[in-house]
Amino acid sequence: MKYTTLPNTDIKISKICLGTMTFGQQNTEAEGHAQMDYAFEKGVNFFDTAEMYSIPSKLETYGSTEKIIGTWFKKSGKREEVVLASKIVGPSPSFGYMREKLDFSPKSIQVALDQSLQRLQTDYIDLYQLHWPERKTNMFGQRGFKVQPDAWEDNIQLVLETLDGFIKQGKIKHIGLSNETPWGVMRFLEESKYKNLPRVKTIQNPYSLLNRIFETGLSEMCLRENIGLLAYSPLAFGVLSGKYLKGMKPNYRIALFPQYGRYNSEQCTEATKLYQKIADKYGLSLTEMALAFVNQQAFMASSIIGATTLEQLKENIASLDVVLSDEILKEIDAVQAIFPDPAP
Repeated sequence: MKYTTLPNTDIKISKICLGTMTFGQQNTEAEGHAQMDYAFEKGVNFFDTAEMYSIPSKLETYGSTEKIIGTWFKKSGKREEVVLASKIVGPSPSFGYMREKLDFSPKSIQVALDQSLQRLQTDYIDLYQLHWPERKTNMFGQRGFKVQPDAWEDNIQLVLETLDGFIKQGKIKHIGLSNETPWGVMRFLEESKYKNLPRVKTIQNPYSLLNRIFETGLSEMCLRENIGLLAYSPLAFGVLSGKYLKGMKPNYRIALFPQYGRYNSEQCTEATKLYQKIADKYGLSLTEMALAFVNQQAFMASSIIGATTLEQLKENIASLDVVLSDEILKEIDAVQAIFPDPAP
């Protein structure tokens, strides 16, 4: 395993982070425990979850992933050896069953945090993240920013003050953002700098061969401000494993959850075919090449990998040993020029 540190801290984290959003629907508790056992054995000390998981979130199963992680902590006794990240949901008309109001008000953060801690059977979360912005902006498949009617008023100072209170109580160690834009990151940095408030350490956004939008704006932001990217969907919901090129099966994630279809376009398919040819040419699996591309970016803190089988997890973790040559990177960039970010 390779390690780095959570930016601006002395906390050691593995360059592979175990994504857990399948625990509770696609994976049973026993399967989730087996994945955590294997990942930990291979040196993965960084787990990521969220209050809304498992995916797709619904009344019957939300919070199930945190509960499964909690029972693993209790059984294994390894809580102190794991760097744990979780998230609070942002506004959404779909998730009203979670609590009275889905926002980042002091009351909402307290309720969400306390419920997560209870499910996780722990007294603290190492990295607490805002799952998506309160304001209306471009995220979740919306490529460019469009002005929309928005009742949001800038409350970033209050959010940071609230999180600071929980840091002082010991319930949170550090904070991060997710599905954010350059403007949002800079506002948080501005408030932390001039108001002496906690500084965001990470941003969790999608990044893969099919979605390199992060490189426009946010990559420079991360490098110059020392914020680490936690890349999610590095395999684009499994599309970049190449398995979809052989035909759709009923148990594939896109077949199970068609509402998450950002990687299911004709352009994504054609780009994936070209990436598969490059991988074949250099004796790599497409999974190895896709994950290696993400892993070796300078702005990366850790790549979040999720799997539904141990076999997938083993291949994903092993990809950390693959280093792409300049020749491979040039051929990847040539495909990017033909199909620039087919998945927004």
